[in-house]
Amino acid sequence: MKKALPQVKRREVAESGEDWVRFEPLEPGLHLPVLARPTLPGVDLANWASKHRARVDEHLHRHGAVLFRGFDIASAEALERSIRAVADESLPYEERSSPRSQVSGNVYTSTDHPPAEHIFPHNEQSYNQAFPLRLFFCCVTPAQEGGRTPLVDSRRVFQRLPPALRTRFLEQGYTYVRNFGGQFGLSWQTAFQTESPAEVEAYCRRNHIQFEWREGQRLRTRQVRRAAGLHLASGEPVWFNHATFFHVSTLPPAVASALLAEFGQEDLPNNTYYGDGSPIEPEVLEALRAAYHAETVSFPWERGDLLVVDNMLAAHARTPFSGPRKVLVGMARLFPWDDVRPVPSPT
Repeated sequence: MKKALPQVKRREVAESGEDWVRFEPLEPGLHLPVLARPTLPGVDLANWASKHRARVDEHLHRHGAVLFRGFDIASAEALERSIRAVADESLPYEERSSPRSQVSGNVYTSTDHPPAEHIFPHNEQSYNQAFPLRLFFCCVTPAQEGGRTPLVDSRRVFQRLPPALRTRFLEQGYTYVRNFGGQFGLSWQTAFQTESPAEVEAYCRRNHIQFEWREGQRLRTRQVRRAAGLHLASGEPVWFNHATFFHVSTLPPAVASALLAEFGQEDLPNNTYYGDGSPIEPEVLEALRAAYHAETVSFPWERGDLLVVDNMLAAHARTPFSGPRKVLVGMARLFPWDDVRPVPSPT
């Protein structure tokens, strides 16, 4: 008599495919970013995400960033498909502040700053009158050493800052001053992607930027922006600005000293002030930098990783690296500062 073969129960998989991707902590106790992996071989991330965008948004609003690993997103084409699936069409890089190369369409290199440079945490284009709500980074080639993209929870930075410091920035905002046409930094032609002064002026007027043409077609711009706001979905206060990033004192001391000796305060390529134009005190800037550093987390890149960031909830940075490194970036969901609800004044 033949022995009956044991019945093998097939794993039930939801027809919707919702359980084809599992979300879990990247490391125990680490809330940012949350890790998303396929539970089945051959899951097409763009196809899955287009059907489950609300679930991706839910994790973004809770954690600030999602790291999709194991989906082989390692090309500009794959990145574009993922952007469209998660957040509609990708955005062009306007009012530029860092050197980047266009790879394809609206996909760019993450930055072309030299490998030895550390890039301080920042929320992408928070100085613009309208900014992207979603950032996408995909790793084509991880660096041999370093080259991480650290993340910082903007909610925690806000809560960590001394109340008096927060209050002054909430009341005044901050002023960002740029000088174009020197030997350092981007030219205005590169920053505004035009050779026409008239087009620059029209852009500045539309975006509440004061401008001043100086001798030799040099340009100085000045814009006052808010320093914080309430997140669109959760209503939580977020520290969302470039006040620390663009201040000269955030640069390495030797670089800051050389720039000040060359240009003086007025003609620095980039610098920030309080909203009324007065200098930000050194101790305030130290407190700001300390808050960012205290909340910084990072992870090593793997080829094919896709990092999706809620730009209001998480700032990003870059560590120095050695060896070849290729990380591509795209942006989506343009949103105007005017539609961000202000943080209520403390009672």
